[in-house]
Amino acid sequence: MSSDTKIKLGKRLQHIEAMVSEHYDHIWDCCCDHGLLGAALLSRQAASHIHFVDAAPSLMHALEIKLSRFYPTNTESNSHWHTHCLDAATLPLQDFNGRHLVIIAGVGGDLMTELVTAIHQKNPICNIDFLLCPVHHQFTLRQQLIQLGFSLKNEILITENQRFYEALLVSTANNPHTKIHSVGNLIWQSNTPQQSKIAGDYLQKTLAHYNRIQLNPEAAVQHIIDAYSAITIPPHSY
Repeated sequence: MSSDTKIKLGKRLQHIEAMVSEHYDHIWDCCCDHGLLGAALLSRQAASHIHFVDAAPSLMHALEIKLSRFYPTNTESNSHWHTHCLDAATLPLQDFNGRHLVIIAGVGGDLMTELVTAIHQKNPICNIDFLLCPVHHQFTLRQQLIQLGFSLKNEILITENQRFYEALLVSTANNPHTKIHSVGNLIWQSNTPQQSKIAGDYLQKTLAHYNRIQLNPEAAVQHIIDAYSAITIPPHSY
């Protein structure tokens, strides 16, 4: 972590960091772990204020020491950092004026669904964008985002270490022209054969996953299988 060198991020975090293309007043890096993503955003001054959030006191204490060393508060940077040792569901967004981006990555879709819902309900009048990258249960998360009336700003499909990730940039502002789809839309579109192959591999893996779940007589996932089965990958990739 350094203020004068580019932060070395893994492929997944690189893609997530690159999706932050607008300037925000506040970016909240939730469940931030060692703070690499937030530090990368801090280095390029992606927001006036970068907030590092995690519920582990020891982790946040160590991170604060590193931030104090590499990003001293007496510099002339246009971006300032803050640490918060708290549950991401209790973010005090209403205490800070301006546009907010809340980033949550590296947790399951079920927990992410709970966090997003709680943050939205706690801060109903705030202008909030969410950048979300769950490790699984993407369908559950998307269904809740649709239920909340959020709109889609961008979504990408990421592959790292033979695993697939969906990253979604969504907004609390309801825009009927940018609907969120329950199984995704932009992630299945591609410009290259390589991108199409990744999308095709991900689709096959996802269908195989839900077909295994359906072997349980009590599982009710046929509607999910039908939704993914209706996806068409552009043929130019194969």
